[in-house]
Amino acid sequence: MVVRVWGAMVVGIRGLLIEVEADVSTGGLPSFTLVGLPDAAVRESRERVLSALRHSDLTLPPRRITVNLAPGHVHKAGAALDLPIAIGLATAAGHLPHEASSQYVLAGELSLGGDLKPVRGVLSMAIAARAMGRKRLIVPEPNLAHALLVPDVEVYPARTLGQVAAHLRGEAVLPLTRGGAGSASPHVAVQSTLDLADVRGQHQARRALEIAAAGQHNVLFVGPPGAGKTLLASRLPSILPPLTREEAIDVTQIHSVVSPTAFGGRLVDTRPFRAPHHTISDAGLVGGGEMLRPGELSLAHRGVLFLDELPEFRRSAIEALRQPLEAGLVRIARARGVEEFPARFQLVAAMNPCPCGHYGDTRRECQCPVSRLATYRARISGPILDRIDMWVYLRAVPARELTADGDAESSATVRNRVLGARAFRTARRRTSPTGARLGGIAALRVDTGAAEILTRAIDRMGLSARSHRRLLRVARTIADLAGSERVRRDHVAEALSFRAIDPLPQRPGAVAAAQ
Repeated sequence: MVVRVWGAMVVGIRGLLIEVEADVSTGGLPSFTLVGLPDAAVRESRERVLSALRHSDLTLPPRRITVNLAPGHVHKAGAALDLPIAIGLATAAGHLPHEASSQYVLAGELSLGGDLKPVRGVLSMAIAARAMGRKRLIVPEPNLAHALLVPDVEVYPARTLGQVAAHLRGEAVLPLTRGGAGSASPHVAVQSTLDLADVRGQHQARRALEIAAAGQHNVLFVGPPGAGKTLLASRLPSILPPLTREEAIDVTQIHSVVSPTAFGGRLVDTRPFRAPHHTISDAGLVGGGEMLRPGELSLAHRGVLFLDELPEFRRSAIEALRQPLEAGLVRIARARGVEEFPARFQLVAAMNPCPCGHYGDTRRECQCPVSRLATYRARISGPILDRIDMWVYLRAVPARELTADGDAESSATVRNRVLGARAFRTARRRTSPTGARLGGIAALRVDTGAAEILTRAIDRMGLSARSHRRLLRVARTIADLAGSERVRRDHVAEALSFRAIDPLPQRPGAVAAAQ
């Protein structure tokens, strides 16, 4: 008899239901055949499943065993199909009732002794199961919290294959928990141990972080070693608004695909802060691999991506930032298909002004040859700089500022201003001219005098249309922070201060003169 049960796996970050067909027949020699484009991990499930069945008193007879995983055109990967394969075989062998086995979506990796281990992407699987009208899930106990984030599903956590078998036979029912608990709250709690008050001096950089948080702008910090670039970047999440529940589930879904125990297996309640090392591969940064997994760009979704020592990253990895910075997603095409991963993050990049780090430092002389300086500068292309809204040059903090009395503004104080600016922007957009697009003069309400200053500055600086749009957005954010309906001259002037001077040396003659 052919038995059909339901399993689930993850493709990219999407959940996909898999129909597991199991047949235990008397004809032919004893064998075990697994079909349906399984990868190595799925093929190896044969040994795990047979051993787990034996240790759970569900031993299969020595017969011809065939397991088919449908749809057949999709490559099957991972160990999440262990549990449905085992239940399918136990049902086909007569140990379990077919009617009960077919009512659930099953997911879990099996140990040789029959214990259930957590698997990646249970949140995505639960979302897919609900979309297909199958709202009963049996998952490993450590995956329970992620499955419960999906409303209107019934989740049964289990620790062993024997518990699942006893539940399906009606002998010992697994505890039922319904998903969606607490979903009425629009926000989730946010708690950061880092505080902007730790930053001494660097008033312009602190102001840049506030503007970036209010308007979701990208920032480049350039300065000598020890100026506080990393310290500033790590404090940006502490002044960002808390995640809404929808955003938190969105972030949790991505992280659960990478690790089943990410953030303790619970809902992500803080904005991600990802700081990959500059030796990271392109696939590690952007995403990819054999089964198309999300990379650091997607893991920073709804949060902050910090690239320290930006010129030290591979040129191909840096250039791969172009599409995500514009579209907020990563599109990866491989022979097995095309996947899109969300990647709407704030980029904070940091670098030294030169290889030795002391170009422009009044206390120490730069020792970099002109040729090396030019090579270092060329590692960051114009199109990438064009996509960064604000460039901030950091000077070394004087000793008197490091030891000065008085407390700097805390993250809570700055975050309140950020929340106020975002609320002001939301209210302003409700009264924007019909059909006006973000970036247009009408929608951003730029004074005539301010627009003229911006036009002259852009002509003089030779900036692109993209730079013009980004400068307008920064100026509009500054106006929102000030509670101004119109973008005035002083708002444009401050926005230009973050783009008027390229902080990276470009003319070898100027470098030689400085040396």
